[in-house]
Amino acid sequence: MITIVAGIGWASLRAVAGRHDRDERYRCFRRDLGRVILLGLEILVAADIIRTVAVSPSVESAGALAIVVAIRIALSFSLEVELEGRWPWRRGDDPHAPG
Repeated sequence: MITIVAGIGWASLRAVAGRHDRDERYRCFRRDLGRVILLGLEILVAADIIRTVAVSPSVESAGALAIVVAIRIALSFSLEVELEGRWPWRRGDDPHAPG
């Protein structure tokens, strides 16, 4: 949660201090905010896995973890598609795409 809150502050500062026009600052803010949320989701998934394995390893907690992880993965993919405009595994199809 700290990661997300700090990231929102960071993205906001970058947007306010940006030297681009208003539309470009908005696009940068939106992209930075999406990346922060993705990072926060990944950290939360890792924390849930550690908590389930270390604190209460039971079938019920493993099932609940599986559901939570599936939901967070779906959110991550949705955010990735929203930010990049394509599926993550399609990066190599565009010669102008990063990575």
